[in-house]
Amino acid sequence: MDDEQRRQDDWAKDRKNRLPTFTEVLSRRTRPPVDLFMFYLFLQREGAEDILDFWLDVQQHENLCRAYFKDVRKSGRTIREDWPEYWDYARRRGSIYGTVVGLNPHTGTKRSTASTGEMLSEQDRQNLAATGDEKAARSPSPRVRSISPGGITAVGTTEPPRSTTPFSLSGRTPTLFKRASRAPTIIPRSQAITRQDLIASAERIYYRYLSPAGNTPGSAENHEIYLPPALRIHSFPLSSTHEPKSQNEISLMAQIPDMFHAQKEYCYRAMEQDAFPRFLRAKAFGNLTPVSALVRLIAGLVILWVGLAVDFSLIFLDVQPKSKRFFLFIPYTLAILFLISHQYELDPVLVFLGQSESTPFRTLSIREPYVKKLLLGRAIWVSVLVAACSVALTMIFWAVPGHRL
Repeated sequence: MDDEQRRQDDWAKDRKNRLPTFTEVLSRRTRPPVDLFMFYLFLQREGAEDILDFWLDVQQHENLCRAYFKDVRKSGRTIREDWPEYWDYARRRGSIYGTVVGLNPHTGTKRSTASTGEMLSEQDRQNLAATGDEKAARSPSPRVRSISPGGITAVGTTEPPRSTTPFSLSGRTPTLFKRASRAPTIIPRSQAITRQDLIASAERIYYRYLSPAGNTPGSAENHEIYLPPALRIHSFPLSSTHEPKSQNEISLMAQIPDMFHAQKEYCYRAMEQDAFPRFLRAKAFGNLTPVSALVRLIAGLVILWVGLAVDFSLIFLDVQPKSKRFFLFIPYTLAILFLISHQYELDPVLVFLGQSESTPFRTLSIREPYVKKLLLGRAIWVSVLVAACSVALTMIFWAVPGHRL
C-alpha cells in the first residue's frame, strides 16, 4: 500500500503543471476528479460507456493471452512448438505479442505497429485488468453490418442508417432506465491457462460487443458498439464448449490473440480525440454534473424572482427606512451564485471545500494537484463576479426612490 501511494505521489508531482494524458487516466495513474472512475461515470452519463468497457475487456483478453504465452515459455517449450499455427500467423502477419512469444525483430519478421498496450507498464496492465469490478451499467447502440475476420463482407438486408461516431446519442437508452449488469471479466487462475480459455474470452467479447445481435446470452440488453465497416466482425465460428478440430477452425484459432486489437485501437483513438477532451473540460474546469447545474439554474431563477418581487413591493409601498432594502442582498447573492454556477458548471463553495461532484449531489475530494489549482483560480473569479453583480443589483434597487401607489 505504501509503495502504491508513493507511486501515486511521484506521478502527481510529474503532473504538477499539466493536465493528465488519456493513457495516464486509463492506467489509473491519476487522482479524482480526473481518474478512470470519473471518466467512466462521464461516459455513462452520455450513454457511451460500452466503448470503455470494450477497451478494458480487450485489454483483459490481451493480458490473458500474454499470461498463456508466459506459461508456455515457463514450461520449457517455445511458442513455435506449442502452437505452430499461431507462430506462423504471427511471423507472416505480425503480432502485438512479438516480444512475448520470442519473435526476433532482426530476422525480417513483420512487427505490429505501436499499440496502447505498449504504452503501459506491466503494473498498469494489472491495474486495468482489475477495473472490471468497477464497471456497471451498459448502453445499447444500433445494429450494424459486419465483416468476417478473413475480410469477407457479410451479405445482408438493407439496414437503417446509423451513427458515424461511437459517441452519438441517437437511439440510445437514457442511463436512468438501464439495468446494472456485468459479465465476469477476470478468469480465475486456479490452473494453467489453456487455449480454450482464450477462446472463451474472445467469444464473450464478440457476443457482448460485436455481434449483430449485440446481446449477451441470457441478457436482454444490447451492448454492441459502433465500428467502421472495415473493422466489423461478422461471425465467431469457434466455440468454447469444444476444441477446434477442422483445419479451418485451427487456422481461425490462431487469430484469437490479435483478433480485437485493431478494434481496440480504434476505440482508444475515438475516446482520446472525442470524449476525453470533453471530460477534461467538464472535470478540470468545473465541478458540477449537468443535473446539479440544472437544479441550480431553476433555484436561481426562483430566488431571483422572489427577490425582485419583494424589492418592487418595498419600492411601490414606499417602505421606510430605505436601508431595509439592503436585506435583499442575501437572495440576490444566492440567485446570482446559482445562475453563474450553472453558466460555468462550477460551484465556488464546493471548490473552496475541496469537493467535486461525481454524481448529482454526491461529492468526492479533489486530489489532482493541477486540477485543484485550476478550479481554485476559476472559483475565485466566479466569487468576484457573484459579489460584483450582487452589489450592483442591490445598490441599483436601493437608489430607486420609493413611490406609494
